[in-house]
Amino acid sequence: MNEKVLRTLEYNKIIDRLTEKATSEPGRRLCRDLKPFTDMHVINEAQQQTADALSRLFQKGSTSFGGNKDLGFTLKSLEVGSTLSIPELLKIAGLLENVNRIKTYGRREREEESRDSLDDLFDGLEPLTPLSKEIRRCILSEEEISDDASPALKHIRRNMLLTNDKIRSHLSGMVNGSCRTYLQDAVITMRNNRYCIPVKAEHKNQVPGMIHDQSSTGSTIFIEPAAIVALNNQLKELALKEQEEIEVILSDLSLQAAQHTESLSQNQRFMTTLDFIFAKASLAMEQNATAPIFNTKKYIHIRKGRHPLLDKKKVVPIDICLGGDFDLLVITGPNTGGKTVSLKTVGLFTLMGQAGLHIPALDRSELSIFTEVYADIGDEQSIEQSLSTFSSHMTSIVSILKHANAQSLCLFDELGAGTDPTEGAALAIAILDYLHKKEIRTMATTHYSELKVYALSADKVENACCEFDVATLQPTYRLLIGVPGKSNAFAISSKLGLPDHIIQAAKEQISQEDESFEDLLTNLEQNRITIEQERLEIASYKAEIKSLKEQLQTKQDKMDQARERILREANQQARDILQEAKAVADETIRVFQKAGPGASMKDLEKSREKIRGKISEKNEKLTSKTAQPKKKQLQPDQLKLGDNVKILSMGLTGTISSLPDHKGNLFVQCGILRSQANIKDLILIEAEPAANPSPLQRSGSSRIKMSKSYNISTEINLLGKTVDEALPELDKYLDDAYLAHLTNVRVVHGKGTGALRKAVQTHLKKVKYVESFRLGEHGEGDAGVTIVTFKS
Repeated sequence: MNEKVLRTLEYNKIIDRLTEKATSEPGRRLCRDLKPFTDMHVINEAQQQTADALSRLFQKGSTSFGGNKDLGFTLKSLEVGSTLSIPELLKIAGLLENVNRIKTYGRREREEESRDSLDDLFDGLEPLTPLSKEIRRCILSEEEISDDASPALKHIRRNMLLTNDKIRSHLSGMVNGSCRTYLQDAVITMRNNRYCIPVKAEHKNQVPGMIHDQSSTGSTIFIEPAAIVALNNQLKELALKEQEEIEVILSDLSLQAAQHTESLSQNQRFMTTLDFIFAKASLAMEQNATAPIFNTKKYIHIRKGRHPLLDKKKVVPIDICLGGDFDLLVITGPNTGGKTVSLKTVGLFTLMGQAGLHIPALDRSELSIFTEVYADIGDEQSIEQSLSTFSSHMTSIVSILKHANAQSLCLFDELGAGTDPTEGAALAIAILDYLHKKEIRTMATTHYSELKVYALSADKVENACCEFDVATLQPTYRLLIGVPGKSNAFAISSKLGLPDHIIQAAKEQISQEDESFEDLLTNLEQNRITIEQERLEIASYKAEIKSLKEQLQTKQDKMDQARERILREANQQARDILQEAKAVADETIRVFQKAGPGASMKDLEKSREKIRGKISEKNEKLTSKTAQPKKKQLQPDQLKLGDNVKILSMGLTGTISSLPDHKGNLFVQCGILRSQANIKDLILIEAEPAANPSPLQRSGSSRIKMSKSYNISTEINLLGKTVDEALPELDKYLDDAYLAHLTNVRVVHGKGTGALRKAVQTHLKKVKYVESFRLGEHGEGDAGVTIVTFKS
């Protein structure tokens, strides 16, 4: 790409923002050197790397590559066998520690996760942990080597400490003892790296030793006492030995690092590349950008694109198409309406996308690959070169026409401006027509009505405009493709206070054809606004209908669930009633069988009263569970002999044969049965017309059987139960099902180990009213179900 277009479209500002996102100097250098690519494979690979890094940022958060220092000179020193300095070794340790952190950051939490384009870079990092630990063990800082770096160094420093203590002890004795009166101050000081004491000038001969310095006034002489000269010499020798041992240690560390020069070089390359890729991802995250889809058909479709250099909270997203139904787009409209921003957005998105950067637009936005992007935007007049505005623009246009081809994207701002409008419009049409015939994708902004007419009449050329609200004198910055724009000069001038007679005089200067054309544009704009409002209303109605439909569906689902629940609970209550009735009947039979033929009526009546009490108790419990509305309790004075009543607990109807006593007890004649009941258990009913009873109404036992046939399920589920739990439940279910005259039932026991299935089938062989049983077939539950058939 030519450097001029990079400056014109402010690509360099995007690069500046990208560079700020990098965290190491090598990474920032790579960002500054980024230029758009023209190879589809390279572009897609760069976009994929940015997308994968962005995904990792969302999952794991940001990371830092700050420990990635430039090791170019250091690695060359290692290759020639030089000994590295302390800062250079610390730089290597910092890089390796950062490599270790980055490798941990790149490690996948689950092995089954699919690999991405960055895995090879993360896998290629070698932390060289033993080397970094050894450097950190030996070197504490840029000024200090650890005592434990080597045994020799530790021994030397211990001797230095002892010698130092001897010197200070000897000097302390002199300062606080015999020499105290000769000293300027009672202190021990250093001169030329040797211990001295400050002696008054007049007493310098009283303290034997070597003179190393004197004060500026000459009143103080710094003397190294003769008694510690040997110790100072010894300390100097130890310091030299210390320095020699440090050189040995640094040489050894450099030798260890030299064995890994290839790995160190690869680490730096990969770390720099990763820093660069994650800088692109960080910029995409900041801009809320997405990866564009690239094509080679010279087709551009930007969905809700936002210029990346404008405030993302204020910028109005625009939709732009180019290269599909039309390959030349003419944008018109008032100044400051967003025409130039639309041009720059298309050009800058193309440059960013081809550089591997995401673009701030909705996903599935499409861009094409162009070998060159040309832009003539802004005022480039040059006083030094004696070029006017028109001349500077024309110079740029001439260069563009000379170099542009079918693989280029051309952008023109205010094409033909700066000269006579008639000639300028003619030139603009000729230039656009030339580019159009060469099938070069082109966008141009203009105020000329002639270009609007050209766009309306030429094939594969389209008008567009930046919307302007005349009522508020504010642009909306929306780009409307297919609609030619108006300059709105008269409307704006009138709103700003220009007298009406001047505006009217100006309108008279416009030809009838131009005025008709402007009126047509006005009508088109009004129609477009009306259609847009109606479209929004329709969309609102659709959304409201959809919401109401969802609410209705939700309500219907709740009603269906409630109905199913009520039926389920009713069936469960019916089963409970039948089971309780069966239990009471079984107990009654056992009582009468146990009593025998010789039992007294008194004993039988007691047993009967006991059973009736249980029935009443069960009925009260049932009544308390149901949600039926409470019936008004009968009063004794409401009853008379012969009234038709229903006994609620027994479900029988009859007539009153005795009035209630003080406890509310009375007798009811139910057919041939005379039963005692309580007034609380009765309700008055209308007399039934005399008719032959149907077979289904002849006895209470008939009703029980019919009730069972309606409420007993044709399936029992024994899943999860042990054999001891399942068999009693199965036995009771089979009794109920047989009494309900069911033909066959399903016993669900599951497959499992087969123990429950075996126990069920063994039990079925012992049941007398079971005619046969078999395992379920395909579609019935297979070996997890047994189908039981009862005897008729």
